[in-house]
Amino acid sequence: MALAGILSALYFGITNTVWAVTGEFTRLGGHILEFFGVDVSDWAYFGLIHMNGTTWTRTDGWIVWGMFIGALITILLSGNFKIRMPRQKRRYVQGFAGGMIAGFGARLALGCNLAAFFTGVPQFSLHSWIFIVATAGGTFLGAKLVNTRWWKGRPILKTGGTMPSVERGKSRQPLMGAVLGLAYIGLIVYFYANGKTMLGTAALFGAAFGILIERGQICFTSAFRDLWISGRATMTKAIAIGMAVSSVATLIIILVYGLEPITKVAAPSTFIGGLLFGLGIVMAGGCETGMMYRLMEGQVVFLPVFIGNIIGATVLAYAWDHMGVYNLLVKSGSPVNLITAMGPAAALIVTLLVLGAGFAVAAYWQKNYRFGVGFKKGDATYDR
Repeated sequence: MALAGILSALYFGITNTVWAVTGEFTRLGGHILEFFGVDVSDWAYFGLIHMNGTTWTRTDGWIVWGMFIGALITILLSGNFKIRMPRQKRRYVQGFAGGMIAGFGARLALGCNLAAFFTGVPQFSLHSWIFIVATAGGTFLGAKLVNTRWWKGRPILKTGGTMPSVERGKSRQPLMGAVLGLAYIGLIVYFYANGKTMLGTAALFGAAFGILIERGQICFTSAFRDLWISGRATMTKAIAIGMAVSSVATLIIILVYGLEPITKVAAPSTFIGGLLFGLGIVMAGGCETGMMYRLMEGQVVFLPVFIGNIIGATVLAYAWDHMGVYNLLVKSGSPVNLITAMGPAAALIVTLLVLGAGFAVAAYWQKNYRFGVGFKKGDATYDR
């Protein structure tokens, strides 16, 4: 997480954009509509996030595809790819529904677990803190939902015995991963050699982010959900450390190079979007980053999650002006940046103090609570 924080700061310094994914998901939805003859040229949301070019000619596009490819390369090199089907078919519907809600909420808040969370806080944008609080509330509701009997369904019991040992041949996955890695390196070299520097940079950083999230099994869903279900706070603490490192690195880059921090609107839409996002990612079983590497691992259930994300984000793009979402939830807000409001030094100190407090609370929670709120370590019984 610390390395991801440093890389995200460097990426901002080079491109003046942040590590993000759901904006490109929304553009993909717009391109799909255009393919089927829908005119989206007058949709205000697409004007806000810009639809210039295609996913293959945008830096945001290569951040996304680079993450997929980087994760797949490391999975193949370690021989961990395997098609995995959910035991309950209802998981496809639940994942799709969760993906739609998360995609809608992320774009309503103008960012997901990256742009409105992990890379938003180091930009010192106030909207990120509103989003984090709302996401925590949404994941709490989601944890309550997925623990209900009607969501889990009836358990399936199967008879069976010890599987006979089968001698497996040498896996070809590492070779496939090496070939894919070399081909991708060739693509990056092609971009740089042909003057497409920003595309090459995005493809390079995208792969690096994909490798990091897969190797670290980084999932923002577990950072909150595990707190409510098991009291585990490992990912929560790791993310806090990553954001602290990134905040320091990003502020240095802002001051040295005179860059303007990327600030999003803080409005009722930020809170409502975060709440929906938190609920959706727990229903889906993973956030956008978690979904990406798990899909590359062969977990088929995350394909409907990915599709649901695109659809949910596209529905929000339509509702933005056609259904009055902007006027109702966004128009009253304004972008607020802590650097502008209190100065660079104070902004950094406040950010690090809040992150430190969050780390301390997470550590206390993990030490003293198990299996949800109200069950402390050392208790003899636990009544569900």
